Amino acid sequence: MNRLASVETAAPFAAAPAGLHTALAVRRWDPRLYQIATLAGLLGYGLGWLDLEIQPQTALAILASALATQLACARLAGRGRFDPRSALISGLSLCLLLRTGSLSLAMLAAVVAIASKFTVRIRGKHVFNPTNFALVAMMLAAQDVWVSPGQWGSGIVFAFLLAAAGGLVVNRAARADVTVAFLACYSGLLVGRSLWLGEPLAIPMHRLENGALILFSFFMISDPRTTPDSRLGRLLFAAFVALGAYTVQFWLFRTNGLLWSLALCSLGVPLIDRLLPGPRYRWTTVETFRPGERNLV
Repeated sequence: MNRLASVETAAPFAAAPAGLHTALAVRRWDPRLYQIATLAGLLGYGLGWLDLEIQPQTALAILASALATQLACARLAGRGRFDPRSALISGLSLCLLLRTGSLSLAMLAAVVAIASKFTVRIRGKHVFNPTNFALVAMMLAAQDVWVSPGQWGSGIVFAFLLAAAGGLVVNRAARADVTVAFLACYSGLLVGRSLWLGEPLAIPMHRLENGALILFSFFMISDPRTTPDSRLGRLLFAAFVALGAYTVQFWLFRTNGLLWSLALCSLGVPLIDRLLPGPRYRWTTVETFRPGERNLV
């Protein structure tokens, strides 16, 4: 029996002969577990070997704030049991990207990230990636908040290892298409610009050897709950984000073009879903098959 990668790609199970079990279940790993493990390992590596500009107590405060907000919002929204997985992903991502000298602002960013999932929604789907929304909102609201995109350096070996770990995550989450499309479009724009200007190819390659770019590509834009539902919609979305990031960086001459572009393009996802509808992604860990039909729990 093959393990199914996602709700979107699951195929009906062959009808069982009469007299056998009326339902068969396949349990698969939740892709968020891979993401949590990868982000936690990256944070530990950064704190232990790279001396990232974040104190352990700040990281703990961010994670505690994210989990507490998830619990409070779930209770207020009348949700079921407390599920810490998505909150841990947002908290760990903030630990890796957010930089501030204020502990209270760091904790507020975690609260904003988690609360946005429950408040900024259209047709039951939250609009923004929580980490992206919190980073953009905090940079707009406070001067003592920034993102350090080059904090991991540009070592090609480390970037490759991070990309490999991220590739595992997005494939488990059935959103490898948006990551590949974004990297292809963004790389093409950078290389094309250098060729047009007569720059050596070492310049765009150096820009691509960036840990923050890999983190964004594999762990933020690939969020299955905020990307378009259809594959064509995701490919268009990835191209728009790449073009927007290029415009912000090289035409508007602003930093953090990836974050600004993703936040703006996310506003168009509801329209893409309406024009190019597709099956809504669900964090399903058990898939139940009955003879002759498919029922995903």
